[in-house]
Amino acid sequence: MKVKKTKSPLREWVESIVGAVILTAFIIVFIAQSFVVEGTSMLPTLDNNQRLLVDKLTYRFREPGHGDIIVFRYPANPKEEFIKRIIAVPGDSIAIANGKVYVNGNVIAEDYILEPTIRGFSPHIVPEGHYFVLGDNRNDSLDSRDPRVGFVPRENIIGRAVWSYWPLDRIGIFRIPEALAGVAKQE
Repeated sequence: MKVKKTKSPLREWVESIVGAVILTAFIIVFIAQSFVVEGTSMLPTLDNNQRLLVDKLTYRFREPGHGDIIVFRYPANPKEEFIKRIIAVPGDSIAIANGKVYVNGNVIAEDYILEPTIRGFSPHIVPEGHYFVLGDNRNDSLDSRDPRVGFVPRENIIGRAVWSYWPLDRIGIFRIPEALAGVAKQE
């Protein structure tokens, strides 16, 4: 009969910690990551310092869609990350006039924003591989209307905000606003 030598407690601790670090890194890189909202550009949907879980897996199987709240690398400085809402996808026509947003010629009834925008945006077609994003606090948001952001390249998108977990009174899953759920592609 053979006797198996047991591992020392220190070695078991080290192996457990290394395994946990590898698993955590895998989850953060490929599946989901926690983010903290900095600023007020997404009010009233998201508050400053609100904590979110961002899904990094979904967009490996489908393209980002109208109404998704996304985290992306700021095109002017990819070390910075922004959070905004997708309003128009590749091939859509987008315009903003008289405080109203038009996607494919239709006014979007935006009941989820802080207040109507005072800045316009001349009609454009969203280029392939790019997205038009706006903050829900339209008058205090650096978004696709600004040339420093412009149309956000697909490769800059990190993931989709799916769940708020802090503060406790803001816990919840993010839903696509009804006004954006039915946006039809331009023919």
